[in-house]
Formats: sequence, C-alpha cells, structure tokens
Amino acid sequence: MTLDDSGYRGLVLEKLSAAGAKVGDTITIDHQGREYVGILMPRAQVGRDPDHVVIKLVSGYNVGIRLNELSEIHSIKSGRKRKRPAEKTTSKAQSDLPTVSILSTGGTIASKVDYQTGAVNPALSAQDLYDTVPELKDHANIHARIVMSVFSENIQPADWTKIARSVSSEIKKSVDGVVIAHGTDTLGITSAALAFALQDLPVPVVLVGSQRSSDRPSSDAAMNLIRATDFVGHANAAEIMVVMHGQTDDTFAYAHRGTRVRKCHTSRRDAFQSVNYSPLFKIDETGIAELSAPLLRRNPDRKLKMKPKFDDRVTIVNTSPGIKPDVIDSYVDSGYRGLVLAGTGLGHAPEHIHSALKRAIDAGVIVAMTSQCIWGRVNMNVYRPGVEMLEMGVIPCENMLTETATVKLMWLLANTKTVEKAHAAMSECIVGEISMRTEQSEYRIQSEAC
Repeated sequence: MTLDDSGYRGLVLEKLSAAGAKVGDTITIDHQGREYVGILMPRAQVGRDPDHVVIKLVSGYNVGIRLNELSEIHSIKSGRKRKRPAEKTTSKAQSDLPTVSILSTGGTIASKVDYQTGAVNPALSAQDLYDTVPELKDHANIHARIVMSVFSENIQPADWTKIARSVSSEIKKSVDGVVIAHGTDTLGITSAALAFALQDLPVPVVLVGSQRSSDRPSSDAAMNLIRATDFVGHANAAEIMVVMHGQTDDTFAYAHRGTRVRKCHTSRRDAFQSVNYSPLFKIDETGIAELSAPLLRRNPDRKLKMKPKFDDRVTIVNTSPGIKPDVIDSYVDSGYRGLVLAGTGLGHAPEHIHSALKRAIDAGVIVAMTSQCIWGRVNMNVYRPGVEMLEMGVIPCENMLTETATVKLMWLLANTKTVEKAHAAMSECIVGEISMRTEQSEYRIQSEAC
C-alpha cells in the first residue's frame, strides 16, 4: 500500500514522506520527549482529524499519536512484501468429514488479519479460512466463496435475494450444510428473510457472525465459525438458524431459529438471544444437544422451495408520544405498501394517529402491529383503542419480532397475488415466526440469559 492510499494527509503525510516510510514499515516517532516504535498502519478514511498517525506496538495494540511540527518520524525497518498463495476453492477432501459451504457477505468473521500491515482482508478461499482458523480442517471439507462484501448495516432486500440464490446454488452441489458469514448488526434480519425465501430445506443453513474482530484476544470469530461448521455438518435439522456464543466465555454456542433471534447487546459475545422461544440447539466440544424441535429434519432428498423476492416498500414506524399523523401520511404518499407499527405495551398507538392509519388502510396499505417490548405478545382486545384499530384493519402480529414482521410483509407483498392474501397470511405461522401461546418456561430461559 502506498502512502497515497493509506488515508494520511496534511502534516502527517509530509512527515511520513520525508522519512521514506511506507505502510508496514517499522518506524520510530519522537514526540513530546517520548519515543514510540511500531509498525505503520493505514489510517481510517473517516474522521476529521488529519494529524494522527497510527502504529501497531510490539504488544499488538494499535495507538494513535497526534503529531505537531516538532514531531519526528524515522523509518528503521522496511516491511516484508508477502506473496499471496495461489487461490484454492477446496482443500484436499477427507472422506470421513462432512462437506460444508461457507459464504461470506462482508462480515469480519470470515476475514483474515495481516499482522504486518494490520489490514483486514476477506477470506476468499478455503485456504484463507484454514489459515485464519486452522482447526477447521479437522471439522469439515470446506468450499468457500464471497457472495458480496457489504457492511451489514448497508444490506438491502435485494441482497437477501442474492444470498438466497447463492445458498440454493450451494445446496445443489449436495453439500451437508451451508454457513453464511455475516455482520452482526442486521444478521437476525437477514436470517428472518432467508427463512421465508428458502423453505423446505434439505440441509441446515446457519448464519454466523463475530462481535469482536479476529485481531483481538477476546475475539469470538474462531469459536463461532467452528461451532457453526460442526452444526451444519452433523445436526439433524433443516431450517435457517443463527449460531453464536451462548455465554460470554468460550464454553458453548446456541443455534437459534432464524425468525426468533435478535441482537440484544451492542458488544457482548452472547448478544444474540432467542425471543419468545428457546434456542433450538446447544453446541459445544462434546457435541450437539437438542433443546427444542426444529421445523424439519435433515433430508437430502427434499426439494428446496425458493421464493427469494422482497418488496422494499415496507417500513417500521415506531410509535412515540410526539408522533404526528403526517408521518403515516408521508409513507402513504410515497407509495409504501406496508407499515409495521412498533407499538407500546400490548400493541398501542396514540389515538391522534388513528385517522391517519385508517386513511392508509383505505388506500390499500397493509398495517401490522408489533410491540416495542422484547418479550410477550400483542393483544389489541384489552383496551378500547386497540379494538378500534382491529376494526379498521390493523393486523396484530402475535409474538413476532418487529423486524421479522417487517421482513415477512416484504416477502408476502412480493410473492402473493393480491393484497387480501398477503393480509390474511400475516396472521399465519409460515416458518416458525409465531407461536400461539408463550410458555412460562420460555421466560425462565430468557431471564437466565439476561
């Protein structure tokens, strides 16, 4: 990487250029009476402060140093240029191991860190994955490829379609299971989308992510990937699931139903929890323990049913004390076909927006109600305003997650012939997204997990 591509500019770029330093070189920085020694790292392209230089210390940690006119930089050792090994799509197959496809969508879990430069690169091949997590070769024969390289917050409904088609392509190769490496921010939303898009699966398909990057000592990337690979290679289940850490330590992982899982913490390794349901499986070094029955069992002869289209003219509207009716009106006027209200409590919305909801429904927009609460279910029959919304045609979504209800409505509008059929199907359980009652045992599981 040249300095022009390194993200540095201004004073820092001038001093680095004068020292003849390149990214990957070991440099010394004399700054305010202290000497810093480390490997010159590329600088993030974002941020307003151009005066920081970033180096990787011997300890492995990165440090940013704000330079001034008196700071001095000296290059003391050139970084070694590393040759990239020839690409391989598979390693030498072992007949006693399952065959697993790993698809990368841009999350950090299937990336590798070059400790010379500190750059994070996508794992493009099975060899890259073996280099990053060498234990994988003892767990499965890996086929790996990149589907896309997208930050998870930038994933669009069209990307779900692309991922679904890639999964279908891998299943046609008679693999034992498919793992999808995905960023954690929208991992649960993608898993719900794929659950609707890919039905009657013959083998398990799981999404897996990493809360902490692979260059951190506390990274969860390796364990999550190994447990996910073990799971799809051996589990007697066939549906879309999410495999992530079950606790903050490295003891085990849970497999969650794809329509029932949510990221419940910004950074904890056990951030993903099953909501209004228990995890389906527990995976550790000793094997796979079934906790709840899956929708389908593994059956290689089952024919996959794929309906991967989504209508993106659906959005979530969070109700709040100050919400204005024109929020609803603006979506209707913009051509939206579906609104999912994240209501308060049992499914409440301020009465002053009811007339706007009625206008939306009369205009052919499907309006569905979920709750902002994490646990429990919508019940709009308890209070008069809820009953009035039911009478005008607002659909109660039972105990569906708000994100799952949104994805489901996108899918129904793209795959049903009439609005009436989509409206009716919102209340039907299609891929385990609704349960007709909430068991008390689920609350015990949830309270123990929190």
